[in-house]
Amino acid sequence: MPRDANILKVTRRLILMTGAVLLCVVLVFGVTLAFGKHFMVSWVCFGCGLLGGFISLQQRLKRVRDAELELLSRSWFQIVLVPIYGGLFALILYVAFLSQIVTGALFPQFYVPAFDWPPNTANAQAFFRDTFPASGADLAKLLFWSLIAGFSERMVPQIIGKSGSDAGGAHDRG
Repeated sequence: MPRDANILKVTRRLILMTGAVLLCVVLVFGVTLAFGKHFMVSWVCFGCGLLGGFISLQQRLKRVRDAELELLSRSWFQIVLVPIYGGLFALILYVAFLSQIVTGALFPQFYVPAFDWPPNTANAQAFFRDTFPASGADLAKLLFWSLIAGFSERMVPQIIGKSGSDAGGAHDRG
């Protein structure tokens, strides 16, 4: 199949998959909000990461090698794989923000409920139910960085690598 036809086929699949996946995320988010009266921050992060992954893949289509383009044009799974990684990277970045591994003025701050010791089920439920960005600006930062985590496949692994090397260096000095 000619290269242009493959690009068109993959683009169509990307549009369909982006719509389908985002619809699923919005439905789960909406049901959770409507029935549980609860805003699921993790779902929003995952959805933004998925969207970033779809955008990244679409932007790379013109530059991919013919063999990779041929694989993408034949496999729905390959088209969905990059965005799923993007969603997972957004969730990992969310955990990095919550744990304050990644901090600074460009990154979101969170309200985190008190955590009693020893941990128990009520603590864990409160943590997941009541942890939110501290302000509207922090929510916007979280959405932005979640989209970027999905868009840039290398960003979150680099953060993990840097955090691991920093922790190793601190341990060696201590």
